Amino acid sequence: MMKKYHVYGIGNALVDKEFEVEDSFFEEHNIEKGFMTLVSREHQEQLLELLDSQVGLKNQSGGGSAANTLYALSQFGGNAYFAGKVANDETGDFYVEQLGHHNIETNLGHDRDHGTTGRCLVMISPDAERTMHTYLGVSEEVSVADVHEDAIKNSEYVYIEGYLVTSPSAKAAAKELKRVAEQHGVKTAMTFSDPSMVEYFTEAIADVLGDGVDLLFCNEKEAMLWTAAESFDAACELLKKHARHFVVTRGALGARIFDGNRYIDVDGHNVQAVDTNGAGDMFAGAFLYGITHGYDYQSSGNLASLASATTVSSFGPRLPSEDHPAILRQLNLA
Repeated sequence: MMKKYHVYGIGNALVDKEFEVEDSFFEEHNIEKGFMTLVSREHQEQLLELLDSQVGLKNQSGGGSAANTLYALSQFGGNAYFAGKVANDETGDFYVEQLGHHNIETNLGHDRDHGTTGRCLVMISPDAERTMHTYLGVSEEVSVADVHEDAIKNSEYVYIEGYLVTSPSAKAAAKELKRVAEQHGVKTAMTFSDPSMVEYFTEAIADVLGDGVDLLFCNEKEAMLWTAAESFDAACELLKKHARHFVVTRGALGARIFDGNRYIDVDGHNVQAVDTNGAGDMFAGAFLYGITHGYDYQSSGNLASLASATTVSSFGPRLPSEDHPAILRQLNLA
């Protein structure tokens, strides 16, 4: 039976504000480079003022790990449902508009709560690495009320972002999403989201993973941190304990996929990287599109690799709508 949604995802709904900075900026302001750090609204406002005056805003777009992934899936032609929280403010209006109305449904209607929509300040260094300071706002209040059983039953996969473990109510929502999905025979996918989640919220991530997921997404740094392995090959072997299938992205080196039986190494693309923000989200979105549309793991990996390389070649975590069909045509998948 055809399901209504290819993927149902839950995550933090955030507006990304991107700035280009020098490496010295992190040292001057005691910021941990390459990590996502949760900050207070006051701290974020101060940093925003500083960045605005020193370098100026480079790009603003809708963001959030799961939302970026579902946006990509929907733009390739998949059907998605995104559950999250934004406030009844200007930033929330911008966020909903950015999500688009193409193949993506959401619980972000007109009856939104008062408060502040979450924001993520993304600092891009000359090596294209992204460093993030995030104020979650109302997104911190994501809860089991945002887990919609009917929509989940009607999905091929559910998708959980690792960032949810920073809030007790959002973590409870992630666990409930996994439970409901398993109860209805819906496949489970999860992303670690960021090395900081693996390093500083290890127990919470383990709690959500439980006895494992059908499909895990992570990058090489996260895989090494999570498994505490001596080598990349050893890390991949240890990941088999937590996921029946997995994808480990490796930047310019491409990715390694475990399809349940064997490893598939996917080539990277030689591009001029300017902004790695959203690269992993795009990889997951393109890959999920592939495996829910009859492509094998190799073809899905090739699509995801090209899509994420295209994403890092320009600023912002998402590509314009018209870029997605062009990528499919390039690989003769359209």
